Amino acid sequence: MHNQHMSPARFIMLLRFNPFHHKTFHHKTKLDIFLVCLRVLILTVAALGVFCFVAQQINPQNPIASWINPNAKSITGAQLKVLAVSGLTQGAMYGLIALGYSMVYGVLGFINFAHGEVFMVGSMTGMIMSTKLDETGAWDNNFVGSMFFIVIVAMIVSSLTAIVMEKVAYRPLRHSPRLIPLITSIGVSFFLQNAVLLLFGPNTKTYPRPPEWIADRVPGIGISGTKLLVIVIATLSMCVLWYLVECTKSGKAMRAVAEDPEIAALMGINVNRAIQQVFIVGGAMAGLAGVLWGLLFRSITHTTGFLPGIKAFSSAVVGGIGSLGGSMAGGVTIGLTESLGPLLILEPLGFRSVSQLGNAVAFVMLICVLLLRPSGMFGDKLSNDDRT
Repeated sequence: MHNQHMSPARFIMLLRFNPFHHKTFHHKTKLDIFLVCLRVLILTVAALGVFCFVAQQINPQNPIASWINPNAKSITGAQLKVLAVSGLTQGAMYGLIALGYSMVYGVLGFINFAHGEVFMVGSMTGMIMSTKLDETGAWDNNFVGSMFFIVIVAMIVSSLTAIVMEKVAYRPLRHSPRLIPLITSIGVSFFLQNAVLLLFGPNTKTYPRPPEWIADRVPGIGISGTKLLVIVIATLSMCVLWYLVECTKSGKAMRAVAEDPEIAALMGINVNRAIQQVFIVGGAMAGLAGVLWGLLFRSITHTTGFLPGIKAFSSAVVGGIGSLGGSMAGGVTIGLTESLGPLLILEPLGFRSVSQLGNAVAFVMLICVLLLRPSGMFGDKLSNDDRT
């Protein structure tokens, strides 16, 4: 048995007589120094931006704000509230999509990059159903019943899409190296995009305008009913999903398979069924998010799922991939950062057209989380098995 403890003298001798080890040691040291400098730089820029923003709010003509950005303007409380609500609304939808990424990763150990297209299929299904209901007058006359029907249909279609994806593309590759299903998921993503393109064409599709009573601002709150509806439905969906995973027999089977598929199979759990249920639930959440996205932004295309899918994946990483609560929290964090970050950090530092830089700020925030806490805000909830 090798001695686990090594004297300083022996360590120095090994470095002296092992050139490869010596180079590796110095390479790691240089990399650590670079990462520390990068962390300090990012945190310094963020702190300086927030400091300048506060100074800007106190007095837009103060010497610091005038020197950095002569065109600086203070932001009113109403403007800040609108930005925060918008970020919270988008973050809630990112969180719903991120749940699918986390659940699939927790069970199979790879990232399903086609999950964004499952979200797109749900939004397209919602567009078709809402258009048909609008033609019959049910969209305006019975909006609540119409939305309930649309959401159920979109969740079913998205879940069926996810089931077919799992059976055809992923199940035959389950015991392959994880890079292979990862590449396959990218191919499935392009296939779904082009299939929708062939079916519906490249033109932008539009949801019907919501009735005035839901689109107007809610008295006493000051935000539109549409955004409030998105936040409430996302919160309720997260609660239902938590109950499903933590308190039901199917949820316990999913968690057992995520912990150790072989032991779960020996205990009598149908592993294939549990994995299929994971795809069903993840697809349903993506379909729900697709309808909410269409209701909020109205315009969708065959590429609608790409950018929200990437941000949802970032949300899962930020929150701690494998953690359902972390995925939702990561989605809200990404949404708020995307909405508030440009005006809180970049605009006070003199950057122009900051409203176009929301995506950049969101991904820089992802890099910050990976540098400061690689396991995410809520840590890695997976078992000790190697998931790399």
